[in-house]
Amino acid sequence: SQKYTAVGMLGKATDTLDATGKVTEEKPYDQVTKGDLENVLQKFTGDIMQVPPLYSALKKDGERLSTLMKRGEAVEAKPARPVRVYSLSLQQFQPPLFTLDVECGGGFYVRSLVNDIGKELSTCATVQELTRTKQGPFTLEEHALQEDKWTIDEIARSLEHCTALLLGEPARKKLKTEHPGETAVICE
Repeated sequence: SQKYTAVGMLGKATDTLDATGKVTEEKPYDQVTKGDLENVLQKFTGDIMQVPPLYSALKKDGERLSTLMKRGEAVEAKPARPVRVYSLSLQQFQPPLFTLDVECGGGFYVRSLVNDIGKELSTCATVQELTRTKQGPFTLEEHALQEDKWTIDEIARSLEHCTALLLGEPARKKLKTEHPGETAVICE
């Protein structure tokens, strides 16, 4: 599973579903209450169907959709697919901003979630900030190496600790590389 902290903004939608995109829609949001938002979150918990964003790493004819979109090529939305949300909670609500904690399975897009939440609330919404706080056995709090400790010795110690965690994982994927012929290195 993976965990995220996301800050969403009500009242604006963008083509990328985040703050980097061009605004495509603006709607009033002053009718939305904290209770409305908390109630809507229940609809997005468990096994749900989700349409991935057009700006994503999903591929069409071997190229990322985001690359095609940036080139201005027409891209059709991918069909909704099943995803799992283990937990979803509202941490803060200061309109137009709201902060969510999300724990989800693979293939899940937080940007799509925030967009869908906006629609469900009869407005629109986009992601302003997104932080991955957990990936598999690794947490940002416990396993991120602070910049002041970026020394060869500290990096080596951190890799030893992380490798031990990976060995306990039941299944691992092969590392993908961007370019054919590149070799992915796995430290064991």
